[in-house]
Amino acid sequence: MQIIDGKQVAEKVLSECSDRIAALKEKGVTPGLAVVLVGEDPASKVYVGSKARKCVELGIYSRKIELPADSSQEEVMAVVEELNNDDKVHGILVQSPPPPHIDEEAIVRAINPAKDVDGFHPENVAKLALEDPTGFVPCTPAGCMRLLKEAGVETSGAEAVVIGRSMIVGKPMALLLMGKAGNATVTVAHSRTKDLAEVCRRADIIVAAIGKPEFVTADMVKDGATIIDVGINRVEDASKKSGYKLVGDVAYDECAPKCKAITPVPGGVGPMTIAMLMQNTVQAAEATL
Repeated sequence: MQIIDGKQVAEKVLSECSDRIAALKEKGVTPGLAVVLVGEDPASKVYVGSKARKCVELGIYSRKIELPADSSQEEVMAVVEELNNDDKVHGILVQSPPPPHIDEEAIVRAINPAKDVDGFHPENVAKLALEDPTGFVPCTPAGCMRLLKEAGVETSGAEAVVIGRSMIVGKPMALLLMGKAGNATVTVAHSRTKDLAEVCRRADIIVAAIGKPEFVTADMVKDGATIIDVGINRVEDASKKSGYKLVGDVAYDECAPKCKAITPVPGGVGPMTIAMLMQNTVQAAEATL
């Protein structure tokens, strides 16, 4: 059984980014990423901080814009428009989720598609469906595909089950797996899927992205399957100083022995998301040359 080391693969991606950034700087271009945070959500603050630190490490110009939780839709839109017009900024990310009164879809649509390094703008979603390489692929699914490749998992002709149908992971993951890069036969399963366990047992590759702790159990996994666990959930654990532990959407201890390869949580998909964000930012800067 192979444990797919997301930290190691992420470092490889970031090393590739460093080489591309050096080449850009020789041409007088410094990639720039702006991250907008609306409100005081603790998890979002951690994510934004880690993204800013990674920019500094790589030599990417970073702007962090923090807005109060009671900011209006118009105020957030004005910040996005200012960043759209800032030539030093090649990538724009508005941290999700914003406060409930903010229309997140409208914010995404307001971002210049050429700076939408999250890959959520309708133009980039269309380019993903059309397999147009000039678009941006959402960071987490892109990271999952890279993990499969680095682990030597054969996707061509494989039967893949993606559990979850969000625009952030599930749908783009399915498109990537079924496209020319993956050539897999893909089933997208969700809360209305009949006999989910039976569907999963057919899979050579399972991508779990539903946000339910340890939902995928050993009886849902066939021998020799590969599991990519996108979930990251806090569950109470009195033995921990923090009072909780992090687990994925897969019951790791019982599923791992049946697997050919599996990602751990933490240390699997998580590190890849930021690495692919950096890669998308570099791609955005390269496109301006």
